[in-house]
Amino acid sequence: MEDWIIQLVEWAGYWGVALLMLLETVFPPVPSEVIMTVAGVSAARGNMTLEGTILAGTAGAMMGNWFWYWLAIKFGEARMHVFIDKYSRWLTLDWDEVERGERLFDRHGAIIVLVARMIPTLRSLISVPAGLFKLSLGRFLIFSTIGTLGWSAALAGAGYFLGSQFGEVEAWLGPLSNGVFALIALTYLWRVLTWRPKG
Repeated sequence: MEDWIIQLVEWAGYWGVALLMLLETVFPPVPSEVIMTVAGVSAARGNMTLEGTILAGTAGAMMGNWFWYWLAIKFGEARMHVFIDKYSRWLTLDWDEVERGERLFDRHGAIIVLVARMIPTLRSLISVPAGLFKLSLGRFLIFSTIGTLGWSAALAGAGYFLGSQFGEVEAWLGPLSNGVFALIALTYLWRVLTWRPKG
């Protein structure tokens, strides 16, 4: 997978980094760990600046973040209520749990978004509850940008300072991402097996 990412970054520069991070946010299997470390390596070789690379990656990811937030708002709470009532067994939640999540977002939504932006897999998913639970656009953008900027800077910085040995970054970030995904999958499976509707 790294080859075509390297080629696009070398050919398109900042625009390539932004496009790849947009795709990563909309389609998470495209790994930001590889995109931003490759971009950092390219910056170390003088093809881009480290600062510009970080900003390009952040901008691309934020476009994807806003897309999911906007889609969740357009889907709306009423449709979500119908959807959850219909598929609650496979979603393993009912409307009471959704309302508890909404109350949690009312109190701590901005911080939840900020922290989630720096956790593999959750980085993309967190935009959906932020939109459904009507976290204000301003707070969503500010805290999403802070978290996304931190994640992009950490990865690009690692690629920049490790140079061509960016595989060392992927060697521990790859398993971390897979571990988070596996934990989510196992948690879902456990909930499917044990979940019962209330009432």
